[in-house]
Formats: sequence, structure tokens, C-alpha cells
Amino acid sequence: MTVTAPPSSNRRAERAIALAQETLAIEANAVMELKGRVGVSFAQAVEMVLAIRGRVVVMGMGKSGHIGRKMAATLASTGTPAMFVHPAEASHGDLGMITAQDLVLAISNSGESQEMAVLLPVLKRLGAPLIAMTGNAQSTMAQHADLWLDSAVSKEACPLNLAPTASTTVQMALGDALAVALLDARGFRAEDFARSHPGGALGRKLLTHVSDVMRSGDAVPKVTPDARFSDLMREMSAKGLGAAAIVDASNQVLGIFTDGDLRRLVEQGRDLRDSVAADVMHTGPKTIGVLALAVEAADLMERNRINSVLVLDADGRLCGAVSSNDLMRAKVI
Repeated sequence: MTVTAPPSSNRRAERAIALAQETLAIEANAVMELKGRVGVSFAQAVEMVLAIRGRVVVMGMGKSGHIGRKMAATLASTGTPAMFVHPAEASHGDLGMITAQDLVLAISNSGESQEMAVLLPVLKRLGAPLIAMTGNAQSTMAQHADLWLDSAVSKEACPLNLAPTASTTVQMALGDALAVALLDARGFRAEDFARSHPGGALGRKLLTHVSDVMRSGDAVPKVTPDARFSDLMREMSAKGLGAAAIVDASNQVLGIFTDGDLRRLVEQGRDLRDSVAADVMHTGPKTIGVLALAVEAADLMERNRINSVLVLDADGRLCGAVSSNDLMRAKVI
């Protein structure tokens, strides 16, 4: 039996979908309008942050405060030391957290937050530079700041045009833009990001090096160029890599022989009984340095559609091998 929703339920669903689509459109338009206003003042804000010796202290009340907490967290995790200080708590002792070496980034859509207004004279006396992110250039905060970042929106997504919606979206987007610009200016790398995210899958991917997961010593399948084909196959079977390196007396890699190579030779009907390793190997195998990140090895395998790579030391000699299975066991992939 088919159950038909009552007309009132259908109307609610239609209105909910329409409001959702309108909300997304308003907020998307607000961000695109912001894009057109980003200019010299934004570049000056980046230079101001780069010039300080302390931290970025983000402050904001209400919904702007919630955005401020996220902003401080994003800055801190991308190479710019930052923290959030609640304006109301700052008036009751937390102002002591801020020094003249810091920079204050104050967020308020109206720019008239009472809790922030009472702090402005104190911050001025302290000597910490102040950037105001507001939607009103004539506001108290903007007028007392060393630099104003325009976060204005033409309207909120809230049907009553009251609840902070588009304005907080713009604040977050502008904060992210600032963090990304600073990340780039500092030359922040994936390894730097990993150091502040050591836990979980992200830390494993970015902190694990090839040397942490590779097979080494006797676990690396290798033979000399004059090794009989039967000995080559025994080495491959014993070590379980699906490949064997062919090396000279100084452990320099001359070539590699893989399961795929064997399959192709068999398909060709070639008699391999009297062959030696040099006859069947292919030169120019894919290799990676021992100090490389494990994710780089994973990327190399994926790009070349192979299951293992040979690992070389600083002198270019074979010192290990790593397979996709090794990377999966280490939870790198």
C-alpha cells in the first residue's frame, strides 16, 4: 500500500528546499562580492601579521566569537601562532594574555560590540597593532583600528535579515583567505602541517618516511646480473615482493625483474631455462630516496601503475624496497 504524504507536509518540504537553495545562493553571492573587494588592505594585513614577533590574538563576541575560534585554530595549524581571547573575559583579567608583541584581529559585523569597544583604549596603550574585520568602515572598531578589513554583506540569509548567516560565512571565508596567504608567504609545507597534526591518519600520511616502512637487509630481493634464472625466481618467491633488483658488486641498481615481466615472457613462449638475470631484467626501474615521505612512494606507484619501488640511499645504492602492501599495513594508504 502506498502512503501519500498530506498536502501540508509536501508544502513544508517544498518550502524547506526553496529556503535552503536561497540561503546557499545568498551566502555564495556574499562570498563572491567579498572576492571583488579583496585588495591592498588584505595584502597589508598579511604583512602586518608577518612582521609581529608574537601571536595573532583573535577576538569576537557571539557568532563572530565562534568564527574567531575557528579562525585562530586555522591560523595556528598553518604556521601562524594564534589564539582566541573572549572580549568579555579580557575585561576581567584575560587581557593579560596579550602583549605588545602580539597582533589583535577583532571581528564584528557591526563593528560596535560593546565588549570590544571598552578594550580599544587599553589595546592602544598596550601597543599591539589592531586589525578590525567588520562590515562598517565608519564603525567604532574600524575607526580605532590600524587596518580595516571589509567583511560587509548586502543582506543576511535569514529571512528576517537578523540572524548572522551570510555575514559569518564571509568572516570565515576571509579568515581562511588570510590563513592561506600567510601559509604561502611562510613557505609552509606538508611536513610542517603534519607536525601540528601528529595524531590520526593525517599524521601517519605526512610524518611516515619510506625508511619507516621499507624492507631492508636480507628482506630485499636482489641478485647479480649473472644469476641463473632459477635463482632469480627462487629469490623472488622467498622474499614475496613480486620483484627482484639486479645489482652490481657495489649494490648499484642495474635493473629489475617483476612478476609482470615473467608473465609477458611466458606469453611470448620464450625458453628461460638457460637465461641469466641480465637477459630478462629491464633497466631504469622506478626508485625513491630513503628520506622521502611514504606518501611520495604511494604517489609514485599510483602514477606508474606499479606495486613496488626500490629504495636508494644518499649514494644511490640499493638499501631497501617498499610495496603497496607495506604502505597499507602502515595505514599510509
